[in-house]
Amino acid sequence: MVSERRRGGESSAMRTALVEAAEQLIREEGYPGVTARTLAEKVNLKRQIVHYYFHTMDDVFIAVIRQNAEKLRAKLEKAALSEEPLRALQVLNRDPEQAILSMELAALANRRPAVRAEVGRAAKEARELQTRVLSEHLKQRGITPGMKPIVATVLLTSLAQVLALEAAIDISSGHADTLEFVDACLRAFAEGREPPFSNTVESKPKPSHRGKKSSKAARRGQ
Repeated sequence: MVSERRRGGESSAMRTALVEAAEQLIREEGYPGVTARTLAEKVNLKRQIVHYYFHTMDDVFIAVIRQNAEKLRAKLEKAALSEEPLRALQVLNRDPEQAILSMELAALANRRPAVRAEVGRAAKEARELQTRVLSEHLKQRGITPGMKPIVATVLLTSLAQVLALEAAIDISSGHADTLEFVDACLRAFAEGREPPFSNTVESKPKPSHRGKKSSKAARRGQ
């Protein structure tokens, strides 16, 4: 159970520094590397200071999730004001550091119920915000989407995050071609043109009647 009691001030500079340090440790060492000892060493403090500000380590992780959600919310609001919000969202979701943090927090959520609830809440909020940005952009352009905006959001964000995660572990096969294709689609959408894949669909060959004509000719010759 996560304690509702905080031993240190929520807005104190020291608490903020501990949360920042914990987030950095998660990215560098993975969530198992975040303990009261490693966190204290990261900021050159005694372990007791960590427990002064956080009753449990779950409190630390939840603070990281909430702070990261606030940062992401600000970035999404900025993307909404961009001239090309879809491209801005794509770039944001391709951030390798954010992708690694999300992966580690998701793995942590699989083991800690209290953290799972917070990760789920933050993920839901981010998805709803991105869907809202997409929906408002389509509305402003007078476009009636053939696909539900939330489906497009899931597809775009999932693709970007998978590529970012793979790039973080030096997997790049197919990345350049995929990113080039996505970029071409976004450029076409921004310019009001047909997406590139509409020109790659091969038309089905018309059925040949040559065989039928040959059969009729053969019967006439008999």
